Amino acid sequence: MADVETVKLDTLPSSNVSVRVAPSSGPPSTVGLSERRHVTAPSPDTFSSGSITAIASPDEFSEGGYGWVVVAACSVLMFFSIGGCYSWGVIQAQLANENLGPNSTLAFIGSISVSCIAFGALINGRLIRLLGSRKAALLASLFLGGGQILSGFSTHSIGGLFVTNGVLVGFGTSMCFLLGGTTPAQYFMKRRGLANGLVYGGAGVGGAVLSIADNVLIERVGVAWTFRIMGLLTLVITLPASMMLKDRARRVSATVEWSLFRDPKFILLFIGSGIATFPLLVPPFFLPLYAQSLGISSTIAAILLAVFNISSALGRVGFGFLSDVTGPITSLSLSLLLSGLSIFAIWPVSNTIAPLVVFIILNGLGNGGFFSTVPSVVGFVYGPNRVTTILAMVLTGWAAGYMLGSPVAGWLFERYGGSDGGRIAYRPAMYYAGSLSFGSAAFIMVMRYLVNPKLFRYA
Repeated sequence: MADVETVKLDTLPSSNVSVRVAPSSGPPSTVGLSERRHVTAPSPDTFSSGSITAIASPDEFSEGGYGWVVVAACSVLMFFSIGGCYSWGVIQAQLANENLGPNSTLAFIGSISVSCIAFGALINGRLIRLLGSRKAALLASLFLGGGQILSGFSTHSIGGLFVTNGVLVGFGTSMCFLLGGTTPAQYFMKRRGLANGLVYGGAGVGGAVLSIADNVLIERVGVAWTFRIMGLLTLVITLPASMMLKDRARRVSATVEWSLFRDPKFILLFIGSGIATFPLLVPPFFLPLYAQSLGISSTIAAILLAVFNISSALGRVGFGFLSDVTGPITSLSLSLLLSGLSIFAIWPVSNTIAPLVVFIILNGLGNGGFFSTVPSVVGFVYGPNRVTTILAMVLTGWAAGYMLGSPVAGWLFERYGGSDGGRIAYRPAMYYAGSLSFGSAAFIMVMRYLVNPKLFRYA
């Protein structure tokens, strides 16, 4: 930090703005927000371009305001996008009962839509930059609703569901996830963790409501009309919500900052969060089937999945709030440890509904905390105006986990007996998921040590 020069820049919006110019010998933009916090006020608003970063005083940053409307709108988009992904387990169980395909294949269909979050991150980041948040959200809503309606005509075709519920719905889901992770960051600094928690909490609530709604509709009208009805409902609600989005500042175009791969903190976040995505969808995808293996009815199984998603919503808000108190990296580490501990210690011994509910609540809390804290970690370390670019890069690293995490669990389940193997057949998938949760937590904790080695300091 000694060779960083501070100069006055009168052309920026604030009259009290200084610029830090990194030495020309180093890679551009390598001085992270967390490092600047040791010598400046915590949570500055930054405007980055190349190796020049302007830092505005936190007192001059207008917190919240219309941002709360943006948070509400993004939460609605999360309700139908990520919430829809988390309710896939109900539909998967019904399709399995109809012998459409093996559980590993059906889980793969659900994984496709979620994995589009990773595969489409950089492309969607550029589209959001080109179209703006409002138009991008309208486009995402059309893909979300239209893809589900088309899925209603593909319920007897695995290939058709791969395209409609996988690719089309997945594109809309990816766009919504990136909008939710980057747009509120333009309005919040001190309460960014809480704002992200409320946004991603909508996904948990959506997963709970949609799980029960899907189960009721399947019993009354079948899978095909369930897809069509939910698609129409998605369009009716998300299109008006999309109109409420508004950018506060011009976005930095999402691209690849190759210099970040020389930053140990980014590498640890990239690898650690990527590993964490492998086990994330294993519980919600397999809970309905596991509950049925205990003799629980499909209706109660759907309610249990709803409880998981409600817990996930509470975890997103709770860990988001915690990140404002202890620091987002600390909060992320705790959420991953909770997920791993619940899978290893409680799920394997859940032979009745009581311990299963305990597992569902604890794992849901940790699961939800992961999603709400990652965008806050990126904003904390690299500044709000680089969130779109760096979050898109991080999301790209989630591709393998989203694509293969649940199918690998499904393969292990089938390999050790499948539905005919009882509870024991789920054990290998449980240990696979739990070990990866602990492994990802280790990477994030090392990252936290690099940012701030003192355990009880904000990081």
